[in-house]
Amino acid sequence: MQTENNINWAILVTGWGRNARDTIEAFHKGKLKKSSIKLVVYEEEPCGAKELAEKYGIETLKLVKSNFSSLISYQKVLIEEMQKRDIDYIFMLNYKYYIKKEMLLAFPNRIINIHPSLFPSFLATKTAIQDAIDYGVKVTGITTHIIDHNIDQGIILCQKAIKVKNKDVFNSLYKKFAKEGIKIIKKTIRKIEKEHFKN
Repeated sequence: MQTENNINWAILVTGWGRNARDTIEAFHKGKLKKSSIKLVVYEEEPCGAKELAEKYGIETLKLVKSNFSSLISYQKVLIEEMQKRDIDYIFMLNYKYYIKKEMLLAFPNRIINIHPSLFPSFLATKTAIQDAIDYGVKVTGITTHIIDHNIDQGIILCQKAIKVKNKDVFNSLYKKFAKEGIKIIKKTIRKIEKEHFKN
Protein backbone atom coordinates (compact mmCIF):
# COMPACT_ATOMS: atom_id res chain seq x y z
CA MET A 1 0.00 0.00 0.00
CA GLN A 2 1.15 3.57 0.58
CA THR A 3 4.62 4.41 1.74
CA GLU A 4 4.94 5.69 5.31
CA ASN A 5 4.18 9.29 4.33
CA ASN A 6 2.57 8.96 0.94
CA ILE A 7 -0.84 7.99 -0.45
CA ASN A 8 -1.00 6.37 -3.89
CA TRP A 9 -3.80 7.81 -6.02
CA ALA A 10 -5.35 6.67 -9.27
CA ILE A 11 -7.27 9.16 -11.40
CA LEU A 12 -10.12 7.89 -13.58
CA VAL A 13 -11.12 9.98 -16.57
CA THR A 14 -13.29 9.18 -19.58
CA GLY A 15 -13.20 12.55 -21.33
CA TRP A 16 -10.48 15.05 -22.16
CA GLY A 17 -9.86 15.61 -18.47
CA ARG A 18 -9.56 19.29 -17.61
CA ASN A 19 -9.98 18.72 -13.86
CA ALA A 20 -7.66 15.74 -14.02
CA ARG A 21 -5.06 17.74 -15.90
CA ASP A 22 -5.20 20.56 -13.34
CA THR A 23 -4.85 18.00 -10.55
CA ILE A 24 -1.79 16.41 -12.17
CA GLU A 25 -0.25 19.87 -12.50
CA ALA A 26 -0.89 20.56 -8.81
CA PHE A 27 0.83 17.31 -7.83
CA HIS A 28 3.78 18.09 -10.10
CA LYS A 29 4.19 21.51 -8.48
CA GLY A 30 4.32 19.93 -5.03
CA LYS A 31 1.02 21.32 -3.82
CA LEU A 32 0.06 17.97 -2.24
CA LYS A 33 3.02 16.67 -0.32
CA LYS A 34 1.57 13.52 1.26
CA SER A 35 0.20 12.03 -1.95
CA SER A 36 1.34 10.94 -5.37
CA ILE A 37 -0.52 10.07 -8.55
CA LYS A 38 0.54 6.56 -9.45
CA LEU A 39 -1.87 5.88 -12.31
CA VAL A 40 -4.14 7.73 -14.75
CA VAL A 41 -6.80 5.54 -16.36
CA TYR A 42 -8.36 7.02 -19.48
CA GLU A 43 -10.66 5.97 -22.32
CA GLU A 44 -10.82 8.53 -25.13
CA GLU A 45 -8.10 10.14 -27.21
CA PRO A 46 -6.99 12.82 -27.40
CA CYS A 47 -6.90 13.01 -23.60
CA GLY A 48 -5.22 16.01 -22.04
CA ALA A 49 -4.83 14.27 -18.68
CA LYS A 50 -3.07 11.31 -20.29
CA GLU A 51 -0.73 13.55 -22.25
CA LEU A 52 0.29 15.58 -19.19
CA ALA A 53 0.67 12.47 -17.04
CA GLU A 54 3.09 10.95 -19.53
CA LYS A 55 5.01 14.22 -19.74
CA TYR A 56 5.56 14.02 -15.98
CA GLY A 57 6.39 10.31 -15.92
CA ILE A 58 3.08 9.12 -14.45
CA GLU A 59 1.89 5.75 -15.67
CA THR A 60 -1.22 5.77 -17.86
CA LEU A 61 -3.56 2.95 -18.80
CA LYS A 62 -6.14 2.97 -21.57
CA LEU A 63 -9.26 0.95 -20.78
CA VAL A 64 -12.24 1.18 -23.12
CA LYS A 65 -15.50 0.03 -21.60
CA SER A 66 -16.97 -0.94 -24.98
CA ASN A 67 -14.25 -3.59 -25.32
CA PHE A 68 -15.82 -5.52 -22.45
CA SER A 69 -19.03 -7.51 -22.29
CA SER A 70 -20.39 -5.54 -19.33
CA LEU A 71 -19.62 -2.73 -16.91
CA ILE A 72 -18.88 -5.32 -14.24
CA SER A 73 -16.30 -7.17 -16.36
CA TYR A 74 -14.70 -3.86 -17.27
CA GLN A 75 -14.47 -2.78 -13.64
CA LYS A 76 -13.08 -6.15 -12.55
CA VAL A 77 -10.11 -5.54 -14.84
CA LEU A 78 -9.88 -1.99 -13.51
CA ILE A 79 -9.77 -3.35 -9.95
CA GLU A 80 -7.02 -5.83 -10.84
CA GLU A 81 -4.91 -3.16 -12.52
CA MET A 82 -5.19 -0.81 -9.55
CA GLN A 83 -4.47 -3.50 -7.01
CA LYS A 84 -1.32 -4.47 -8.95
CA ARG A 85 -0.11 -0.91 -8.45
CA ASP A 86 -1.02 -0.68 -4.75
CA ILE A 87 -3.52 2.12 -5.28
CA ASP A 88 -4.92 3.48 -2.01
CA TYR A 89 -7.49 6.04 -3.17
CA ILE A 90 -9.29 6.71 -6.44
CA PHE A 91 -10.46 10.10 -7.69
CA MET A 92 -13.12 10.14 -10.42
CA LEU A 93 -12.53 13.30 -12.44
CA ASN A 94 -14.93 13.40 -15.40
CA TYR A 95 -15.52 9.65 -15.20
CA LYS A 96 -18.91 8.75 -16.65
CA TYR A 97 -19.51 5.19 -15.43
CA TYR A 98 -21.32 4.15 -12.28
CA ILE A 99 -19.23 2.23 -9.78
CA LYS A 100 -20.47 -1.32 -9.24
CA LYS A 101 -20.53 -3.30 -6.00
CA GLU A 102 -17.34 -5.25 -6.73
CA MET A 103 -15.30 -2.06 -6.99
CA LEU A 104 -16.91 -0.52 -3.91
CA LEU A 105 -15.92 -3.61 -1.92
CA ALA A 106 -12.38 -3.57 -3.31
CA PHE A 107 -11.87 0.07 -2.28
CA PRO A 108 -14.28 0.70 0.61
CA ASN A 109 -14.77 4.42 1.28
CA ARG A 110 -11.75 5.15 -0.92
CA ILE A 111 -13.41 6.17 -4.18
CA ILE A 112 -13.95 9.93 -4.46
CA ASN A 113 -16.10 11.75 -6.99
CA ILE A 114 -16.56 15.40 -7.95
CA HIS A 115 -20.03 16.53 -9.01
CA PRO A 116 -20.96 19.94 -10.46
CA SER A 117 -23.75 20.81 -8.04
CA LEU A 118 -24.35 21.47 -4.38
CA PHE A 119 -25.77 18.26 -2.98
CA PRO A 120 -28.65 17.50 -2.77
CA SER A 121 -29.45 19.53 -5.91
CA PHE A 122 -29.19 18.20 -9.49
CA LEU A 123 -28.20 14.64 -8.65
CA ALA A 124 -27.97 11.67 -11.01
CA THR A 125 -27.48 13.89 -14.05
CA LYS A 126 -24.61 14.45 -16.45
CA THR A 127 -25.84 17.98 -17.27
CA ALA A 128 -25.90 19.60 -13.82
CA ILE A 129 -24.32 22.88 -14.96
CA GLN A 130 -26.87 23.42 -17.74
CA ASP A 131 -29.64 22.19 -15.43
CA ALA A 132 -28.77 24.94 -12.94
CA ILE A 133 -29.04 27.56 -15.70
CA ASP A 134 -32.30 26.13 -17.02
CA TYR A 135 -33.83 25.98 -13.56
CA GLY A 136 -32.87 29.59 -12.86
CA VAL A 137 -31.02 29.06 -9.58
CA LYS A 138 -28.90 31.94 -8.26
CA VAL A 139 -26.40 29.68 -6.52
CA THR A 140 -25.02 26.34 -7.63
CA GLY A 141 -21.68 24.76 -6.85
CA ILE A 142 -19.36 21.78 -6.58
CA THR A 143 -19.41 18.80 -4.24
CA THR A 144 -16.79 16.14 -3.62
CA HIS A 145 -18.01 12.99 -1.95
CA ILE A 146 -17.19 9.38 -1.19
CA ILE A 147 -18.92 7.01 -3.60
CA ASP A 148 -21.37 4.48 -2.20
CA HIS A 149 -24.04 2.21 -3.70
CA ASN A 150 -26.40 5.14 -4.34
CA ILE A 151 -25.92 7.38 -7.39
CA ASP A 152 -24.49 10.81 -6.50
CA GLN A 153 -24.82 10.30 -2.78
CA GLY A 154 -22.41 9.14 -0.09
CA ILE A 155 -20.43 11.12 2.48
CA ILE A 156 -19.86 14.74 1.48
CA LEU A 157 -16.22 15.79 1.79
CA CYS A 158 -16.13 19.38 0.52
CA GLN A 159 -18.52 21.85 -1.09
CA LYS A 160 -18.06 25.19 -2.83
CA ALA A 161 -20.87 27.56 -3.78
CA ILE A 162 -20.80 29.31 -7.16
CA LYS A 163 -23.03 32.30 -7.94
CA VAL A 164 -25.05 32.24 -11.15
CA LYS A 165 -25.50 35.64 -12.76
CA ASN A 166 -28.44 36.51 -15.01
CA LYS A 167 -26.13 36.80 -18.03
CA ASP A 168 -24.44 33.42 -17.44
CA VAL A 169 -24.63 30.81 -20.18
CA PHE A 170 -23.06 27.36 -20.08
CA ASN A 171 -19.60 28.49 -21.21
CA SER A 172 -19.32 31.38 -18.76
CA LEU A 173 -20.57 29.26 -15.86
CA TYR A 174 -18.34 26.35 -16.84
CA LYS A 175 -15.29 28.64 -16.53
CA LYS A 176 -16.24 29.33 -12.92
CA PHE A 177 -16.50 25.59 -12.28
CA ALA A 178 -13.10 25.00 -13.86
CA LYS A 179 -11.51 27.72 -11.71
CA GLU A 180 -13.06 26.51 -8.47
CA GLY A 181 -12.81 22.82 -9.32
CA ILE A 182 -9.07 22.49 -8.78
CA LYS A 183 -9.35 24.36 -5.48
CA ILE A 184 -11.93 21.95 -4.08
CA ILE A 185 -10.01 18.94 -5.44
CA LYS A 186 -6.85 20.03 -3.59
CA LYS A 187 -8.88 20.73 -0.45
CA THR A 188 -10.46 17.28 -0.69
CA ILE A 189 -7.13 15.49 -1.12
CA ARG A 190 -5.67 17.36 1.85
CA LYS A 191 -8.69 16.32 3.92
CA ILE A 192 -8.16 12.69 2.92
CA GLU A 193 -4.46 12.99 3.78
CA LYS A 194 -5.27 14.40 7.21
CA GLU A 195 -7.74 11.63 7.99
CA HIS A 196 -5.50 8.90 6.56
CA PHE A 197 -2.44 9.85 8.57
CA LYS A 198 -4.07 11.09 11.79
CA ASN A 199 -3.09 7.92 13.60
